[in-house]
Amino acid sequence: MHVVTASDFEQWRNAARQCMLSNLAPEDVLWRDGREACPGLFDAFEKEPAPPRANQSHSPTVPRRFMELATYVACHRTPGRWPLLYRLLWRLTHETPHLLDIAADDDVLLAARWEKAVRRDAHKMKAFVRFRRIMEADVEHYIAWHRPDHYVVRLTAPFFADRFSSMNWSILTPDDSVSWNGHALMFGAGAPRSAAPADDQLESLWRTYYGSIFNPVRIKLKAMRREMPRRFWPLLPETTILDDLLQAAPARVQKMQSYAEGWEQSAIDFLPPQRDLNSLRAASSGCRGCPLYAPATQTVFGVGPPNAAIMIVGEQPGDEEDRIGAPFVGPAGQLLNQALVEAGLKREEVYLTNAVKHFKFEARGKRRLHKKPNRREVVSCRAWLESELAAVRPQVLVCLGVTAAQTLAGPMFRLSDQLGKIFATDFCEHTLATYHPAAILRSSPEGAGAKQQQLIADLRRAGAFVRKIN
Repeated sequence: MHVVTASDFEQWRNAARQCMLSNLAPEDVLWRDGREACPGLFDAFEKEPAPPRANQSHSPTVPRRFMELATYVACHRTPGRWPLLYRLLWRLTHETPHLLDIAADDDVLLAARWEKAVRRDAHKMKAFVRFRRIMEADVEHYIAWHRPDHYVVRLTAPFFADRFSSMNWSILTPDDSVSWNGHALMFGAGAPRSAAPADDQLESLWRTYYGSIFNPVRIKLKAMRREMPRRFWPLLPETTILDDLLQAAPARVQKMQSYAEGWEQSAIDFLPPQRDLNSLRAASSGCRGCPLYAPATQTVFGVGPPNAAIMIVGEQPGDEEDRIGAPFVGPAGQLLNQALVEAGLKREEVYLTNAVKHFKFEARGKRRLHKKPNRREVVSCRAWLESELAAVRPQVLVCLGVTAAQTLAGPMFRLSDQLGKIFATDFCEHTLATYHPAAILRSSPEGAGAKQQQLIADLRRAGAFVRKIN
């Protein structure tokens, strides 16, 4: 058995070339990771690869694609990267020249997975390194500390040299360090976090700038957490204000949309300091957050137990709801009551509310005909719904119709794609969308029956899910 040590790609490349010239099969070579330089009991008896045989005087030719793949896989933290790369090299040159085209091959699949992980880690390093300024003999020097998952310092160093060519800088990581003096890159050993400054006078300016350009309309929390994992947050100055920015984001969005519509206020301006349901209900009666309050009789707030396991959200109150001041008391509410009974649920155990709290209508003589609220009216009123969700914290959230679903799942939501399916939203992990009873009443006799059965089945599914959780 020939034992070979490699710490980086170039060392592996040179050692692999020698092994190939010696015609050593993968099972004849034991690769040792030089980064884990811990002498073994039998290291003194390691064999060097034998001299090249007479019929093998030159290096084998491999596809450029393999060299690119190997460059990234060599930076993966697992010690198994060296034997995997040599095994691929051997198979490419001795068995299957088109091996890399076989995506289902175990070795190819593993190498592709490691390459992807390294590329992602290199991208994270480019995105999340933050320099802090220090003065050395009246010369500015910028130092950053970063903790990558893999050995990506040498991969990313050219990017920083090009991006910050006029600065003198150093990037420290637990495994490696790199410095730039304006002319050349210099690599060294790793360093602890304490070796880098914790703060500098520029960071307060950066936080002010970041807060001013932060766009609350574009917030996607899951994507944000996926792209900026919390383990990087202590290294970034802007994360010290991020929680405050996220908390204020809904109010900023409503303000922006209200101003765009020419409104001076939104529902956020009328939220009470105390956010329990009784305080919210009392405060909502004076809401003037959008023009819908003017022609409506009154605000129609949600009803139900404050600890309800199921919350049902509709679009807006109708004519009878507006006159009485309670949700789902008209024809659509009666149909919903019937569906709840058939689904085995009790109305008094469910929290009922609407995305919009005022009745929007078009007057036709003495009649008031329902008119769908527009996007800005829905967004302006959303603060009340979000506050209800925060107070009740339902286990299952049922959206009746497209307006309610888009209010909570986003404007791209399509009821036809998600009908009856349980999916996650920022407001409830178990959300379900189904038909609104009013839509069933407007349907043809044939279509109404099928939609009503769908509504019953979805309510029954919500009840069964709650029972399963508990």
